[in-house]
Amino acid sequence: MKITPLALDGAYEIVPSPSHDDRGMFLEWLRTDHLAAHLGFTPGWVQANLSMSRLGVVRGIHVTAIPPGQAKYVTCVRGSVFDVAVDARVGSPTYGQWTGTILDDVTRNAVYLGEGLAHAICATSEDATITYLCSTAYDATLERAVTPLDPDLAITWPVSDPIVSDRDRAAPTLVQLRGRGELPTYEAYRSLRRL
Repeated sequence: MKITPLALDGAYEIVPSPSHDDRGMFLEWLRTDHLAAHLGFTPGWVQANLSMSRLGVVRGIHVTAIPPGQAKYVTCVRGSVFDVAVDARVGSPTYGQWTGTILDDVTRNAVYLGEGLAHAICATSEDATITYLCSTAYDATLERAVTPLDPDLAITWPVSDPIVSDRDRAAPTLVQLRGRGELPTYEAYRSLRRL
């Protein structure tokens, strides 16, 4: 298993080392002890989700207020997705920047996204299924949505006409959420992680 930091503090790509034989394939898609060696703490998971999307669907961009925040561990079990993390932590050196990672059922890679990193996916295969673990349970009152079509973020979605829910399409921009004081701060993230 190879764990590599991504461009945003608290984001990592995890590439497993599968074993193949005449029966098929086996891999460890999560090892919290290996992840903890990079994070400096052992992540805990309280909720597991599964999401299925057709080609061109964009889900997100969503982030949870800190506290409590919500870290995610995401992998694609069928097809492929373009997984996007946006640094929504006001005061972070990379605030407003994004990074994208292809997750698929060939590489079987995953991403870990720390608290305060907003998350979205775009299905890049005819059908795509992701599964992800969450460090806190979903609470609609703590979730903040950013439109995935935010012109300031200028995310390069890998489809020409993204299919976006009415809710996500109507969501505010990152600048608007910041103006309302609804975004997490980098200080709160670092305090949460005792950095």
